Amino acid sequence: MVGIGSRRTIGTAMTYALLVGVSMLFITPLVWMVSTSMKPTTELYADPPRFWPMQPQIDAYGAVMRSESFDFPLYARNTLVIALLSLAGVLVSSSIAAYGFARVPFRGRGLMFGVCLATMMIPFPVIMVPTYMLFKYVGWIGTFRPLWVPAWFGTAFNIFLLRQFYLGIPRVLEESAMLDGCSRWGCFLRIALPLSVPALAVVSLFHVLTVWNDLVGPLIFLSHQDQFTLALGLHFLHSRAGDTPWNQMMAAVTLIVIPVVVLFLMAQKTFIRGITTTGLKG
Repeated sequence: MVGIGSRRTIGTAMTYALLVGVSMLFITPLVWMVSTSMKPTTELYADPPRFWPMQPQIDAYGAVMRSESFDFPLYARNTLVIALLSLAGVLVSSSIAAYGFARVPFRGRGLMFGVCLATMMIPFPVIMVPTYMLFKYVGWIGTFRPLWVPAWFGTAFNIFLLRQFYLGIPRVLEESAMLDGCSRWGCFLRIALPLSVPALAVVSLFHVLTVWNDLVGPLIFLSHQDQFTLALGLHFLHSRAGDTPWNQMMAAVTLIVIPVVVLFLMAQKTFIRGITTTGLKG
């Protein structure tokens, strides 16, 4: 018995060691990013390079906040506006469509759901030009509308994710409510929607991350610098005339990453619960 307990202890220790090693592979670039942002200019190109600065300083953050090429408060506000408007559309449209695919029987439901999933295999560059021409025709180029209005028509991945969650809800709950006179719409609002908070949290986090990191959409549809998002502003800072010091670049990236990390830490428990309870049934 002692030998079995020892082997289990060794196995557990090896598992944790492996997890720590894999975690370090992901954490190291983030630590390097922060350390580079705190290096003085004289240490940026030191040979051999130093992982942590000898004299840490935060002057790069002040330079970024004062930079005319990277208006962080303005770009953060623009990104937040687009994220909130598109997030509201994704949650409303995707949850309704997913519930319909999961619970409402109608002819051609399986085929329609298959077509919906098939749209995920179409890369954005394929539809980029037609989409641009469509928005140009309606006069939306140079506005935020091309970046958030399409979200109100649902997204295939989020519909699939929420549908799988709704399939895991016992039908007896809705059947009992319908026997008491509740309509299908009432079942969705009073039963399915409150139970799907963890899944909606997963969808929200994924969507906010997508909008926060989106570069192609703003690059195509926005035409004025005062409309730039954080990703587009960072691209502009990197590609402007003249070399931007790497400590300022890493300081700007750190400022962009911090809100996402804080958001994940705040919703961590709900996010993990949503991941573990989504996709259990097909």
